[in-house]
Amino acid sequence: MYHDQRTARLGLYEKAMPAALSWEEKLTYAKSLGFDFVEISVDETAERRARLDWNKEEVRALRQLCFEHEMPLQSLCLSAHRKFPFGSDDPAIREEAYQIMKKAIALAYQLGVRTIQLAGYDVYYEPQSGETHQRFIEGMQWAARQAERAGVMLAVEIMDTPYLNSLTKFEVLKREVSSPFFMAYPDVGNISGWNHDVSTEIQLAQDHIVQIHLKDTLKVKDDFPGQFRDLLIGAGEVDFPSVFSTLEKINYSAPMVIEMWAQDEHWYQNIATAKQRLAEMARQAGFERFPQSG
Repeated sequence: MYHDQRTARLGLYEKAMPAALSWEEKLTYAKSLGFDFVEISVDETAERRARLDWNKEEVRALRQLCFEHEMPLQSLCLSAHRKFPFGSDDPAIREEAYQIMKKAIALAYQLGVRTIQLAGYDVYYEPQSGETHQRFIEGMQWAARQAERAGVMLAVEIMDTPYLNSLTKFEVLKREVSSPFFMAYPDVGNISGWNHDVSTEIQLAQDHIVQIHLKDTLKVKDDFPGQFRDLLIGAGEVDFPSVFSTLEKINYSAPMVIEMWAQDEHWYQNIATAKQRLAEMARQAGFERFPQSG
């Protein structure tokens, strides 16, 4: 359901809930926590990659659940390319990267997903080179054309690795992929974790940001590799008040997603706590579009 026009839509990352839950349970829990949508995951595991091959009946059943519970799948987090990257030296892996992208766009179209978040890796488990970088760019150019045909937005995540860890780097990539369906999906935790000034980065790329991940992290230091996941909001070093004041400054109204991972039996309370903390920090920062109740 939509809030009033001054309130941004807030989503919940699927992995914040236990994997063993049914889709109906996930949608019900997300709604009970006051979220507007769920971000579905297609990661590098065989189980979640299998979603790319759902038949019409499986897609229809999930769409019906979303309709019944008034809890859509606004976005899709596509991290399967970590295992099958566009930049790989292996032609077979590159072919799989293209097939994954093609299937993900088709699935998004069928499910009504508006935005696919892409992983900003040229390669992950292989050595990087000028060739891996160029192949990644070529893959993004091709993917953007496919997305245009479907009317599905592609948005590159600002990552937890040095290759694409700032919106400044995205802006350089954007010059190579000049498509209105190729935009940025910043993770404020990743930007902060790499010691970039989040406020400056957001303002730099404000015209290209179509969705935002809200996640807490610990910063990279000379003697510490940083911590980029599994932190409860408020337990890390992200300056969320500064993030929210910047979003207010640029009049940001696009969707946001709380990114967390269910690690124990306290997952439901952890989500509620994170949402409450973010709402309070947004209120104090004057960012009125963050939902304050529900």
